[in-house]
Amino acid sequence: MIPPFERDTGQLPPGEHKAGWNEFVESFGATPHRQRLIVGLRAALEVLAAARCERVWVDGSFVTAKEHPGDFDACWDPVGVDPDLLDPVILDLSNKRAAQQAKYGGALWPADLVVESGNTILTDFQRDYLHNNRHKGIILLNLAAGLLDE
Repeated sequence: MIPPFERDTGQLPPGEHKAGWNEFVESFGATPHRQRLIVGLRAALEVLAAARCERVWVDGSFVTAKEHPGDFDACWDPVGVDPDLLDPVILDLSNKRAAQQAKYGGALWPADLVVESGNTILTDFQRDYLHNNRHKGIILLNLAAGLLDE
C-alpha cells in the first residue's frame, strides 16, 4: 500500500512500499506527463520481467508530490536475471543514461551497483541528500507476482 506523502518534504515516509501496478498508476499517473512516463516505465518493466527480473524499486521525483517530475528513476534486482534477454539499452549506463532516457523516459540501474557514496544504488535511493541525508520511502514493484497482469 502506498502511504500519503509527508507534508514537509512531499516524499513518501521511509521504507519500501509495495504496490500493485494499478495502485501505482492511480497514485502516480495523475497528469498526461506522468502518464507518458508510466508508459515508458511499463515498457522497461516488461523487458525486465521477460528476462526474469523479480523486483524493481522506483525512486526520484516521480514518486513524490512533485506535479511535473522530469523522469523516473528505477533500480532492478539482478538476481536470476538472464542478461541475454535484456534490452542492451537497460544495461547502458553511459552518457548519463541518455539511451535509457530516450527510449524509456527514465533511468534504470542494477540494484547492486555501487555508487560514489560507497553504497549500492538501492541504498542511495532511500536517502534524501537534500534534507540532511534523512531516510525516505521508495516504491517496490514485484514483477514475479504477475504485477503487469493487473
